[in-house]
Amino acid sequence: MRADEAEKLFRSGYNCAQSVFAAYADLFDMDFETALKMSGALGGGVGRMREVCGTVLAMSMIAGLKEGNADPENEEAKEHIYALVRRMSNMFKERQGTIICREILGIEGMEESAKPSVRTPEFYASRPCAGIVRCAAEIIDEVLFS
Repeated sequence: MRADEAEKLFRSGYNCAQSVFAAYADLFDMDFETALKMSGALGGGVGRMREVCGTVLAMSMIAGLKEGNADPENEEAKEHIYALVRRMSNMFKERQGTIICREILGIEGMEESAKPSVRTPEFYASRPCAGIVRCAAEIIDEVLFS
């Protein structure tokens, strides 16, 4: 299970999307730095706008790498990946109540600043994000790798 690795990455300072996505990068012959760069902008609900949770976006990206489609004419393959992402997102929503970052955090609207929060012991204690990262990795393992 990669949930421990994803949570460890989050607790070491990477954002939610990076933590989930990078925990699986090696399975797709992707180097760690590339994985971090690809997923870095998705943290905080996409650029800290508090929209769809970065972990849900990372789950979608991993699903795409594992079972995605590169043929624009293959409607069946498109439907398959969309259905897979919906299934995973619904599982996340059942476990967390929502896929929206601001709702998970209990805040209103977009953050005023794009500047990330300083990671302190108080930050980790006050946010559910480490558990959210773990949840997303557990869903990935369950759906894509079991």
